[in-house]
Amino acid sequence: MANKQSTSTKWLNKMAFETEINGHKIIIDADDSVGGENLGARPKPFMLAALGGCTGMDVVSILKKMRVELDGFNVKVEGDLTEEHPKQYYKMHVIYEFTGKNLPLEKLQKAVNLSEERYCGVSAVYKKVMEVTSEIKIIEG
Repeated sequence: MANKQSTSTKWLNKMAFETEINGHKIIIDADDSVGGENLGARPKPFMLAALGGCTGMDVVSILKKMRVELDGFNVKVEGDLTEEHPKQYYKMHVIYEFTGKNLPLEKLQKAVNLSEERYCGVSAVYKKVMEVTSEIKIIEG
């Protein structure tokens, strides 16, 4: 049987909504040019954050099992939107930024590949509808 998840999104006023995810409340709003008050983030960028968080958690977990010590790790996700309505992402690019000394590139690549090809459910869904690319950057720390 499928594992069902849900969120609840309550209208507050004007263009503001409060979304509850796993017991955490997040405010979503529009900017004032379209009737909002800029009380929170816009909804679409949460798609970028979902991909960054999903793959980032995978990579950290896999590297821990490989005994790779990181001084820092950052995942940037860039999304390209269509010009026409409904405006939607047609491409996403993930930049994995690893910080540390003498980091083993082959292990970093393996962790990223395992996340992208096997474990990250967000990536799996996105790849069905758009191009998703990535790159690895190493910052000597």
